[in-house]
Amino acid sequence: MAEQLLMDEAGAARLRMIIEAGAELTGADLLNFALEHAVTEAGGLGGMVHVRGPGGRGLLLMASSGLVRTVAQDWEEIEEHSETAPARAVSGGASVWMPAADDDRAGAAEVSAEPGTQGDSTQGDSSDSTHESAPGDTVGNHPHGSAPWSPTSALPDGSGLLAVPLLTPGGTAGALSVLTVGKGQPTPWQRGAVEVLAAWAALRLRDQWTGSDRTEAGRLREKPPVSRLPKEPSATLLRQSLEALKMGSWEWDLATGEQVWDESTLAILGMEGESSKQTFETWTQLVHADDLPWLLVEIEQAIRNRRVSAVEYRICRPDGTAGWVSARGRVLPGEDGQPARMVGTVWDTTESRIARDSVSRALLHMSEAFFAVDSGWRITFVNVEAERFLGASHDLLGRILWDALAEIGVDAVELGLEAAYRRAAESGTPGGFDVRWPTNRRWYHMRLVPMPDGLTVYASDVTEIRSQEAESATAERVTADRTARITELTGALAEALTMQDVVNATAERVMAPFGASGLVFHLIEEETVRVAGAVGYPQSFLDRVDGVPVNDITPVEEVHRTRTPTFIDSAEDYVERYPDRVDSPAAINKSAWAFLPLIVSGRFTGCCVISFTEPRHLSGEERALLITLSGLMAQAIERARLFDAEHTRAQELQRGLLPEVLPTLPAVASAARYLPANEGVEVGGDWYDVIPLSGARVALVIGDVMGHGLSQAATMGRLRTAVHTLADLDFAPDELLNRLNDVVNDLGDDFYATCLYAVYDPVTRTCTFGSAGHPPPAVVHPDGTTEFLTRPPDPPLGAALPPFETTEVVLEEGSLLVLYTDGLIESATRDIDRGMSHLTKALATAAAAVQDQDEEASLERLCDDILAELLPGQQLTDDAALLVARTRAIPAESIAGWVLSDGPIAAQEARNHVRDQLADWQLDELAMTAELLVSELVGNAVRYGRSPIGLRLLRAEGLICEVSDGSLTTPRIRHATETDEGGRGLQLVAALAQRWGARYTATGKCIWTEQPVP
Repeated sequence: MAEQLLMDEAGAARLRMIIEAGAELTGADLLNFALEHAVTEAGGLGGMVHVRGPGGRGLLLMASSGLVRTVAQDWEEIEEHSETAPARAVSGGASVWMPAADDDRAGAAEVSAEPGTQGDSTQGDSSDSTHESAPGDTVGNHPHGSAPWSPTSALPDGSGLLAVPLLTPGGTAGALSVLTVGKGQPTPWQRGAVEVLAAWAALRLRDQWTGSDRTEAGRLREKPPVSRLPKEPSATLLRQSLEALKMGSWEWDLATGEQVWDESTLAILGMEGESSKQTFETWTQLVHADDLPWLLVEIEQAIRNRRVSAVEYRICRPDGTAGWVSARGRVLPGEDGQPARMVGTVWDTTESRIARDSVSRALLHMSEAFFAVDSGWRITFVNVEAERFLGASHDLLGRILWDALAEIGVDAVELGLEAAYRRAAESGTPGGFDVRWPTNRRWYHMRLVPMPDGLTVYASDVTEIRSQEAESATAERVTADRTARITELTGALAEALTMQDVVNATAERVMAPFGASGLVFHLIEEETVRVAGAVGYPQSFLDRVDGVPVNDITPVEEVHRTRTPTFIDSAEDYVERYPDRVDSPAAINKSAWAFLPLIVSGRFTGCCVISFTEPRHLSGEERALLITLSGLMAQAIERARLFDAEHTRAQELQRGLLPEVLPTLPAVASAARYLPANEGVEVGGDWYDVIPLSGARVALVIGDVMGHGLSQAATMGRLRTAVHTLADLDFAPDELLNRLNDVVNDLGDDFYATCLYAVYDPVTRTCTFGSAGHPPPAVVHPDGTTEFLTRPPDPPLGAALPPFETTEVVLEEGSLLVLYTDGLIESATRDIDRGMSHLTKALATAAAAVQDQDEEASLERLCDDILAELLPGQQLTDDAALLVARTRAIPAESIAGWVLSDGPIAAQEARNHVRDQLADWQLDELAMTAELLVSELVGNAVRYGRSPIGLRLLRAEGLICEVSDGSLTTPRIRHATETDEGGRGLQLVAALAQRWGARYTATGKCIWTEQPVP
């Protein structure tokens, strides 16, 4: 309670000082003074003063503080009987506080207990005023359910508006409103302070029209009875209020030019006794000739943009006197929606202008450049220093600021002046910044101070201060830069993997800070110089010194021999020290050098040469820094050399484990790509293969051994070899995966691999595949549609429990079968589902783009397009493999088959069929050999097999003869002795056929031979 009492006493004393300071103010100046201090005492964001306009025109904005133009403009004129806070304060004769409408307090309004209680005590004691809700007007009990306190949504959320009526003995003249901070109501002290200031301002206005000579204290102690406060003030009261404020009202018909002035307006303009109806020309004759041009432009823009016009200009009255007036005008539309009338107010500002002029005289000769602009960015004041600063050769007053700046070559947008000025003016918040002025290249600190009607700018020359600060900062920065340079280079070299990484890191962090133009790393290998990397040297020079004996490069040889750095400051110094190398400086356009030894663990590995285009003497500190950096470079180069060597071996191993070229087969045309991971030197386990099978079939296989390293690469090689072996035995996909799973299990518990094995038959156009944990293959049909051949996946090899499932699909000729590893579609930023969706779109786009190209070129481009779309220059963390095959079909006319009779007659039938069919195919030169092969195979089937016995001939790249029977007995070559009568048939087959073999079928086995076609 004691603290509250002390605060109230201090606040009351402050209010007394404010009232004494404003004792001589009148009219609009009085209202502005009271408003600004009311905002301060309430801790508000801004405020407004409205007075009742003549003729029932509602409440007119007379003064504003702290509100941006766009907000104040919306409060220029409000309905007297609206539900806004000022209107309710005027109509009720009591203070009103309204919060911003939000979730649970929309429309809540708080009204003081009884009219006339505000300002009851000059001490500001909150106990003298009550702030409870009045009967019949409780919080939230609004006739319409809500009380919008703002005509627009421009005022900030989470705030409130406290409106206090301006009470006089004759009625309510207007309202003073403060925009409060936060959703809570103002404290009793804040509210009481605003009411005291509003009451004092209202009573001062009353004195101006009554001529009372009572003291301020006496006026503040009076409390007019409630019965003397009428609901509606009389016309005399309105007239007296406007006269006290020296304010008049006017109306202008835009179509006819006719204007209507009230008595106050006539008096302000020196036209007392004249008719209230005047013309536009009459008004223009009263305006000062220098102000008329820009004033007409302002009015025209206000009409065109339908906005409020607020101007201050000079007038020349008929009696010869001159003065200043301020006017506000609002455009009103007609029935057609177009501007029809303009109504507004005008008041005499001559006295306040004189006061401002006295301040201007004090500012005129101040050492800082000072100028002011109004709300339209017209220059209203400029002192002597500002005239020099702005560099104008004629009067700047009345000119648009941006035009004046442009005339002297200052781009306000490029310098950021316009954005900063507008931001300060619109926000109402002071600001400052430094700028280098283009006309004299000096630095100025701009201080921006917003005013109610514009902006003031102070420009202080801070060039010397900045120079001193710059010198101090430069010294500190040099030390910091050198420390940071070593730190940055250490980090970059620690991350460098390859020799090129070392070159790039050194060039970026050493050359520029030292102003160097060239960098070369010479590595010494068995007394021979090898250029490991260079920047800023012609390739012809590098080729000339690469691979030469170290004795042929004198500076490098000297560093190699002495193991100490050498610094050469100029080309003349170079020629003097090395006369036998006089052509070197001219050949490479260098004039200074630093030759730094690269030593690792006491072993000399090479020399780093940093060169300069101009002569350069390096200070002792710079030389010490370069020597320190050379040690870091040497260690990084040694790591890079080891990395490059290991990486080269890894790449050679990788190339050796993958097929060099894919075979050309009648069943498919194929192309493949392999991308190793970018991180590290370890090889990956991704692999692919295309394997020719019997019967013109082809096996397509792709796999991925989990992990990276030599052991994974060795596992990949074993699996690829095993697949080749099992494929040669013509195992079906499920059986092949069973055997392959056993191979992985035998390697240990830490080895796992995925694999997809597909067999395509060009005769039936069927593709049979099995998958062990591998992503499903994709098919692009000839019509461009794309699908994935999905099926429930089996576990990876090494974790699977056989049997494996197989899937069989029929593919149209010309379909694209796409096999890939997860590195193509999956990454840290993309899951496998998104990757497959991305692959679908990439396949459709790429397939459409290569339709008109030849087959081999189209597949190669297809692979490149898919990789470019899915892995566009990414740093791969996993290997990626891609295998694309376009399917072909053997035409029906190239296929012939028969079922042979049982018994020895079958061999004769087979020979006849072969002879006749080869004659039809015009392959008679193959008939004799084919008859011998078929006769031997059919004879074995009759003797050792069982019916049915079948014969099939295929004409592809070679002639394929197939003899099938119902037996599962596999034939094998015997080594017959000289006395054996049989056992030589398969030896004959092997001798006559290019290839031969046997495979199991669903009903038995098939023995086949292949002959080359001429």
